[in-house]
Amino acid sequence: MTLQTNPLPRGRRRRTVRSSSSAPRSRRARPEAPALTLVPEAAPPEPPLAFDSLGLDPAVQLGIADRGFSHTTPVQTAVLPLIREGRDLVACAETGTGKTAAFVLPILDRLLQQSLSGHAGATKVLVLTPTRELAVQVDDDVQGFGYHAGISSMAVYGGVPMDPQVRALAAGVPVVVATPGRLIDHMRSGGTSFDGLEVLVLDEADRMLDMGFWPDVRRIVGALPRERQTLLFSATMPDEVMQFANAIMREPAFVQVGQRNAAARTITHAVEHVPRGQKTDWLVRFLRDETGPILVFVRTRRGAEQLARALAGRRIRTAALHADRTQRERMAAVEGFRSGQYRVLVATDIAARGLDIDGITHVINYDVPHSSNAYVHRVGRTGRALSTGTALTLVSPGDERALQAVADHIPLAG
Repeated sequence: MTLQTNPLPRGRRRRTVRSSSSAPRSRRARPEAPALTLVPEAAPPEPPLAFDSLGLDPAVQLGIADRGFSHTTPVQTAVLPLIREGRDLVACAETGTGKTAAFVLPILDRLLQQSLSGHAGATKVLVLTPTRELAVQVDDDVQGFGYHAGISSMAVYGGVPMDPQVRALAAGVPVVVATPGRLIDHMRSGGTSFDGLEVLVLDEADRMLDMGFWPDVRRIVGALPRERQTLLFSATMPDEVMQFANAIMREPAFVQVGQRNAAARTITHAVEHVPRGQKTDWLVRFLRDETGPILVFVRTRRGAEQLARALAGRRIRTAALHADRTQRERMAAVEGFRSGQYRVLVATDIAARGLDIDGITHVINYDVPHSSNAYVHRVGRTGRALSTGTALTLVSPGDERALQAVADHIPLAG
């Protein structure tokens, strides 16, 4: 684990390899972003802390106990004290390491310590996420951990009518979890006020960049009070994300848990060479030999729909998740997969971003991902919370260049 302050650092046979892989301070005018430096090799992680030893508000501790947690994960151990000090923060950590709780818990504690005093009815915390699904999941965590605290929150995302969101925002919600596009819509209509905002969280910032939301994120941040605490969490750290963090933060702490821009070490990576016309038959045979929930990635919406129908036609309980599905259909697919109604979920990269489901045993790249970052995000759906998982990539003739792009980052090709 590495802690660093400004400047920020610049993420035919199966062959298997395991990845080696308080109130904010006043702010002066921010200088031009300094040159970026590399983070030194991560130090051994600090030992976990008992949640009941951290001095969190009793209501927050009850929420933690309700969820069955007793000790911090490495990223929580590192960032909880920094957030509670009011520091600006950039955290780079593998997926499934408890990043959401790492910021939700100290934020809830902060709001309770303040007793929501001042700016009555104002939004004090804004969390930006790349997808509707992740916004809902973060909002669920806020409400779950904050159940005994009596602090309200809401998720704001597209694909649903704006009017109920407008009314709720006008009434005042302490914690708002939003996707950039829908929040921009509300800001343009004049239905939101962030004059009392104290904390901004950019969750999965690299995904917001990858999905094209960065202009919206810049506009939103530019409209917020400068006197705030800013927290940025990301699985990988593209240069543009780090430069943006330098520009909007003051003397941020940088926390790295695990290897930067890498998949979790708990994931076993494998490559299977299969002729393109035989991939579906191969996948059917594989699925019939496996029992756990399995997530399958394809490149296109049409491909997701076709593969899901083919698997369902072979009596494998399968749902599809892609952008051509309605919001209701997407939510039903995710919940059906989570509950076990569907054993297989076939998804595109965009649709599955932010998907957080425990217990996924395998991620199968039916189509080779287009980049190493895409690979990291795909396979990060398994091997979460220190559990083990398998990432399997199907390679056909013509995929060599795409595979090499992945192998440069994660040694799939051995």
